[in-house]
Amino acid sequence: MKCPFCGAIESKVIDSRPADEGTMIRRRRECLTCKKRFTTYEAIERLPLVVIKKDGSRQSFDKLKLINGMVRACEKRPVTLSQLEAIAESIEQALQSGADREINSSEIGEMVMVRLKDVDEVAYIRFVSVYRSFKDINSFLKELEKLVEEPLNA
Repeated sequence: MKCPFCGAIESKVIDSRPADEGTMIRRRRECLTCKKRFTTYEAIERLPLVVIKKDGSRQSFDKLKLINGMVRACEKRPVTLSQLEAIAESIEQALQSGADREINSSEIGEMVMVRLKDVDEVAYIRFVSVYRSFKDINSFLKELEKLVEEPLNA
């Protein structure tokens, strides 16, 4: 690791500890040339994910866009931002652990719906109504009926 003070390449690790909820390692180092100390962070390099949109265009996966979409669905609902961040993190983890580097936006939407349904049913319906682009009231009512029937069958 190159020393930020003198530019020497040799350093030794004095201390290592987990950081950022275990997703990184914080290392305290000492330059072997100038003896000054500095901190480095080590993180897993994640492979880029590409989202294939409905129109066929491609864009890189953006967890912030995912969170923002859920925030809109959860407006004025008792859902915390930390809950939405946890949902987004679990979706990103699932996508990263999968073999595909290119994912259809519909797959991501389905993942969001499954998780939102467990958190808040109103937010779920809001998300579904935008995601599925209901054409009329009947298609919206069918989705509501599925939601109402499900707890009875479970």
